[in-house]
Amino acid sequence: MKSFQKEIQLRARSRGFHLVTDEIVSQLTELAEIEIGVLQVFIQHTSASLTINENADPTVRSDFESHINEMVPENQPYYRHTYEGADDMPAHIKASLMGSSVSIPITRGRLNLGTWQGVYLCEHRDYGGSRRLILTAMGS
Repeated sequence: MKSFQKEIQLRARSRGFHLVTDEIVSQLTELAEIEIGVLQVFIQHTSASLTINENADPTVRSDFESHINEMVPENQPYYRHTYEGADDMPAHIKASLMGSSVSIPITRGRLNLGTWQGVYLCEHRDYGGSRRLILTAMGS
């Protein structure tokens, strides 16, 4: 059994849903050593999240952003956590809805995603900055 854990830093991105699969894979060269296993990707933030979805058509990502902004609007009178701006509390809610980690099978040293799947960084703040991920790969 082999296992690797690495903390990586994603470059800062604007608010929205961004494909980060290639950025993750390029920083985890140890992936090639695992024939069969799993990669867990965990984000160490409370105002950004991760999910897996469509990797080809960018309108899917913009539709995600539009829809989640309708679901969780800014400037609601019942928000009490408003110290860091109008996008802060909605960002926390969105991050909990989307989730803080994804698990992906590893097959023959590569992520075994579906043909049209990619890992999204869901940036819920207008200016979230760079984001830290913990990558944990386990397998044989």
